[in-house]
Amino acid sequence: MIPFLVTTGMAFLLYLILTAGSGSIGFWSLSELAMGAVLAMITGLVTRKFLCRSESYRLLSPIRLLLLLVYVPVPFFIELMKANLDVAYRVITLNIRPGIIRVHSGLKTDLGIFMLANSITLTPGTLSVGIDEETNDLFIHTINIAEGDEKKEIIESTELFRLVNLPAWIRRIAE
Repeated sequence: MIPFLVTTGMAFLLYLILTAGSGSIGFWSLSELAMGAVLAMITGLVTRKFLCRSESYRLLSPIRLLLLLVYVPVPFFIELMKANLDVAYRVITLNIRPGIIRVHSGLKTDLGIFMLANSITLTPGTLSVGIDEETNDLFIHTINIAEGDEKKEIIESTELFRLVNLPAWIRRIAE
């Protein structure tokens, strides 16, 4: 019951933040509050075991929530801008060598792997296509494989993210 309540509360809070400023009761209308409560309860039912796995409420830590708020605008956007420039350069110069690489992230939790896979998929020129569940290695399709990387069996995540180490940020948040 506690995981459901925690997840529902967090979903409702996120809904309120995203819809603020359009109503007559404070910042929200009565219909918005009712719909937010219904959507939060549905979200709580569906995702309660994912967010609050084994009675561990690690994402409720204020420090982890602040790190999550810093992760999105700082290191993730740096990688996103870097990837956008790289993809634009490769499209203009036709310097493309697509392929699939295996990346060892070193992350242990499902939430950490989930965050890294989604961060990679949101980055232009890359797509997470699979996960080895025994070792938690990600299989990533990339627009350009560097010389010598096609011969490597496993690429360390620090080689993939040279400017900002995304797995280290995710480890601070999710593990």
